[in-house]
Amino acid sequence: MSQPLQSVAAANRQSPETARSLCKDLSVALARFPRVRLGHLPTPLEPMDRLSELLGGPRLWVKRDDCTGLSSGGNKTRKLEYLMADAQAKGADTIITQGATQSNHARQTVAASAKLGMKCHILLEDRTGSNDAQYNHNGNVLLDMLHGASVSKRAGGADMAAEMETLADRLREKGDVPYIIPGGGSNPIGALGYVNCARELAEQAVDIGLQIDAFVHATGSSGTQAGLVTGLAAIESDIQLLGIGVRAPQEKQEQMVFDLARKTAEHLGTGVSIPRDGVRANCDYVGPGYGLPTEGMKKAVKTLARTEGLLFDPVYSGKGLDGLIDLIGKGAFEGMDNVVFLHTGGSAALFGYPEIFDLPGYTE
Repeated sequence: MSQPLQSVAAANRQSPETARSLCKDLSVALARFPRVRLGHLPTPLEPMDRLSELLGGPRLWVKRDDCTGLSSGGNKTRKLEYLMADAQAKGADTIITQGATQSNHARQTVAASAKLGMKCHILLEDRTGSNDAQYNHNGNVLLDMLHGASVSKRAGGADMAAEMETLADRLREKGDVPYIIPGGGSNPIGALGYVNCARELAEQAVDIGLQIDAFVHATGSSGTQAGLVTGLAAIESDIQLLGIGVRAPQEKQEQMVFDLARKTAEHLGTGVSIPRDGVRANCDYVGPGYGLPTEGMKKAVKTLARTEGLLFDPVYSGKGLDGLIDLIGKGAFEGMDNVVFLHTGGSAALFGYPEIFDLPGYTE
């Protein structure tokens, strides 16, 4: 990590009254932006006491953004509340987006399109080179089609932004009004969803008297982390934020997040400043590449399934969990009492990887 995580002394903690006031101000600022309600919010904040006992570190909590409700839930729903509202405001009748084959973002985008009566075109980039039928046709891909999307594939390394623009041009010629959503919904509009999540988490913590030392999550296309960075800065929170990278090297990941956080802060328009040292990513748990399983991820997913009854996905949140568990063992959260992990959903992707967990068959 570029900067180590450090617990905040009790004497320097933000008071509940200050937190509530700043959260209210941020809520007022966010209310200026168009938003369509798609998610079941606020999502639960729950302790993971069996996992905490197993690992022997700080008390662990989970922010259940797998419970957002849209097509089995996930973090992209928060972003889509702002993105789909912007699409409606611009008169769009068709949504275009892209992602990897087992994209949670694609699944939630087409579900939102179905709910709002819009057509949806999904471009899936083959980032793994897998020919496995389950990976290519089950899990999120099956749900994309069930929700009614037009789904097409592109080779790994394709310029997906250009591919979406080309498709948009073709659709305009047919009389459609397309709206392009970037991969992961990661732009300043989409990131507002996680500015709002930062406010929501802070308010929940105050309500139950919880002092959160650190907030850990998987980070990929950068929109979730950029929104959280911006939101926490806006409410002057002392929560330490750490992204566990699932795709890019650390320097690139942190720079993407920082750049988008600054743009998000500018879009928010409250004058909030984004400190560079507030953007932290640990990218030691990516493994051989995006969407490719690691032993740590497989162990982490099974551990959570068997200690907390929670399902995490093998591409994104599973690698974030691997990082959290390993870093606890290395003492990265020493001196901290409460650490929250953001569950970004995506368990549907498990059905695209049925063979990787080496599970036993039926017993007699």
